[in-house]
Amino acid sequence: MNTFELIAPCHFGLEAVLKREIYDLGYDISQVEDGKVTFIGDAEAIARANINLRTTERILLKVGQFKATTFTELFDQTKELPWEEFIPKNGKFWVTKANSVNSKLFSSSDIQSIVKKAIVDRLKDKYSVNWFDEDGESYPIRVTIMKDMVTLALDTTGVSLHKRGYRPVAGKAPISETLAAALIMLTPWKKDRILVDPFCGSGTFAIEAAMMAANIAPGVERNFQAEKWTNFIDKSLWKDAREEARDLEELDVETEIQAYDIDEEVIKKARINAKRAGVDHLIHFQNRGVEELSHHKKYGFIITNPPYGERLEDKETLPKIYSDFGRQAALLDTWSVYMITSYEDAQKYYGKKADKNRKIYNGMLKTYFYSYIGPKPPKKTDK
Repeated sequence: MNTFELIAPCHFGLEAVLKREIYDLGYDISQVEDGKVTFIGDAEAIARANINLRTTERILLKVGQFKATTFTELFDQTKELPWEEFIPKNGKFWVTKANSVNSKLFSSSDIQSIVKKAIVDRLKDKYSVNWFDEDGESYPIRVTIMKDMVTLALDTTGVSLHKRGYRPVAGKAPISETLAAALIMLTPWKKDRILVDPFCGSGTFAIEAAMMAANIAPGVERNFQAEKWTNFIDKSLWKDAREEARDLEELDVETEIQAYDIDEEVIKKARINAKRAGVDHLIHFQNRGVEELSHHKKYGFIITNPPYGERLEDKETLPKIYSDFGRQAALLDTWSVYMITSYEDAQKYYGKKADKNRKIYNGMLKTYFYSYIGPKPPKKTDK
């Protein structure tokens, strides 16, 4: 079976988490760059990566890479790539996105049209036709130009992988599923430890943690663009990858995950989302404000996304919210606390400087992931 270079984009600063996921799936990594990890895999890997990876946005099949500083170079070198190995005679293809950073070629619309024309010219020669009906399956193409290096890839995913299918309606200031999963993986939390989210919103942290605890693959219930590419990816590979993922599920796992929010309507939506994800039996949802945060057990985890103050009128309430949070968290003196927020005064009102502070871009929004690391629980000894 042919092997490909597969590109997995991710949030800036979270490449190490994605790298570990890809290794755990059994694939060799060829390159790690800002915001993406490239690995080697065959057609089966395309199916398994789309279904199993929690922290990437999509899986791109790299068709080629070259340097181009003029549109003539872009056209000529795009035309030299073996597009006929991927796009059939009746395939519908277009450049869905073109990004350019620190490069001489920067007009997205021009890049898109030139790449499309070059592929058309190539396939005309290979298929000996003058016109393409493009009435077959879709093969969306993405172009990235970084410091004049052009990367051309087919998008095997389609709708972004953060769309697991369980959250049709998000709560206020939603955090994406892929980012939530990555942040959980940055912590030492495991399914045998307590996890509480006191600002749960639509339930994303709790649901992603529950899916990890039950080993539910994030993409097992959804479809992908490349499932229709039967010209070089056999349909049975998708069926086998889903069966493999379902065989590994542990739906009766014992875990303690709690999610609170002060807004009763938001809690109702979070419960619905958890049910859609198949993990509602693993999460205890409660309508409760952060000032009531408490727990009788020790050595638990808080992983949360407190309000940022997106609207001006909300900013006035933030000092009290973070002060209440910090005061209640201080009573849980053996617990570890992790919070992501863009609120610049978060540490000030929380009342304590974080042990670690990681800058993460949530889309275009600069956020900080604050880590307050509690003591490790005593090791269990055999009696």
